[in-house]
Amino acid sequence: MTTTTAGPAAARKRRRGDVQGSGRLAVTLLSPTFIVLALVVGYPVVAALRESLYQRGQGLDANGFVVQGDKFVGLRNYTDIFTGPNSHAFWNAFGNTTFFTVVTVVIETVLGVAMALIMSRAFRGRGFVRASILVPWAIPTVVSGLLWRWVFQADGIANAIIGRQVLWTTEGFHAKLAVIIADTWKTAPFVGLLVLAGLQVIPRDVYEAARVDGAGAWQTFWRITLPMVKPVLLVAVLFRLLDVLRMFDLPVVLIGLHKDSVETLTMTAYDEATNLRYGPAAAYATVLFVYVAVVAYTFVRLLGADIIGEMRQPRAARPVRPKRKPLTVPREVTT
Repeated sequence: MTTTTAGPAAARKRRRGDVQGSGRLAVTLLSPTFIVLALVVGYPVVAALRESLYQRGQGLDANGFVVQGDKFVGLRNYTDIFTGPNSHAFWNAFGNTTFFTVVTVVIETVLGVAMALIMSRAFRGRGFVRASILVPWAIPTVVSGLLWRWVFQADGIANAIIGRQVLWTTEGFHAKLAVIIADTWKTAPFVGLLVLAGLQVIPRDVYEAARVDGAGAWQTFWRITLPMVKPVLLVAVLFRLLDVLRMFDLPVVLIGLHKDSVETLTMTAYDEATNLRYGPAAAYATVLFVYVAVVAYTFVRLLGADIIGEMRQPRAARPVRPKRKPLTVPREVTT
């Protein structure tokens, strides 16, 4: 009886067929998701880009009537944003958006980490503390804005506490401060929740070893806790960055529209759209889209935030072969 052994070529062909079959199966399973993303995300983005190159109902013909239909203007909507007569509105909104993003994310990160450290400790009533901290995050943003508008009104709780009459919901830096306080109160628990999840997976043996070695509280936090929760913390900060850059509902409900102190890019785009200037509104939305994409890409590249998990496994190290000693042939012994 004779047996035939498949050669290396047949084995490679079989593996190639398995990989191709797995690839086809993956494409089949993911195709519904790609179709939904193309319809929900891809089409609106392409439509906004196309709309930003046109103007509608903003020109007059030779007889003084409004020109009907879309008029192709190229990049004029974008140049008007940066250098046009109303460019000050864009730069004001851009500055407010960046200011809110930097200040609120920094404060929320510090408070979120502190909340997570408190909630991770074992003490009586820990469950109640966790639930109470997460309540502000569960409240809808519009409801939260209405609550803080009641707090910041002229005869509200805030003025009663500080003992001064401050018009929080008017123009000025105090309006920015009101938005920062309300946003921090609502979304700092989100950062705390994600960091708490990262703290739960740190082995307690690491802290016990550090305690035995004489490490203090600050050394333990800086050398053990922070490096181990860094991946989760970076993801939380990235999500908050993207969320604050699109801030709209909180300043609108708390302060109101057409307030230069709290005007953001989304509010400016909304104002253009409500005045039927769809081309400039689409241009504002496109600029904001690019701004968010650049910030997210820079954040991921510089800080290494792993938002989708490790995609590639590291290559296995080749085993080190011991060096062979040269064979020595003994000389013939003549007698």
